[in-house]
Amino acid sequence: MKGLYPKEYVDSTYEIDFEGLYKKGYRGVIFDIDNTLVPHGAPADERATAFFRKMHEMGYATLMLSNNKEPRVKLFCDAVNAPYIYKGGKPKTEGYYKAMEVMGTTVENTLFVGDQIFTDVWGANRAGIYSFLVKPIHPKEEIQIVLKRYLEKIVLFCYKRYKRKSND
Repeated sequence: MKGLYPKEYVDSTYEIDFEGLYKKGYRGVIFDIDNTLVPHGAPADERATAFFRKMHEMGYATLMLSNNKEPRVKLFCDAVNAPYIYKGGKPKTEGYYKAMEVMGTTVENTLFVGDQIFTDVWGANRAGIYSFLVKPIHPKEEIQIVLKRYLEKIVLFCYKRYKRKSND
């Protein structure tokens, strides 16, 4: 089950110490969009646009990897000035590798941030990318995601127990 565990589990994308991670050598970040950066289906808001402006000023390459259709992904990415891959096929690894190719980064200097274990985190882990799981921004989600959230609770329970034991 460890292949499903994120490297880090945090409350929000916006609380991750990207400056510290940049100092450690990370140069690219692949993001999921819905419930990772904005509520499901929402356009980029002022917080998201300011966040991406800061990320780019720091020197990060960014890219959105989404399983969603192009109109939804393009709308968000145009607003935050970032490239994207739509219908990304997560958790397959091909989208993650393509994202790194587009950003000019490697497995060693790329991060992934998403809100779902069975697509986002599992795919990033399979690709060898350092993964962050964030809590969903808003409870409104499509039915197939709602069903997966029940299974995620089991994985998160095991993950938290594993982290406690490894910190002892």
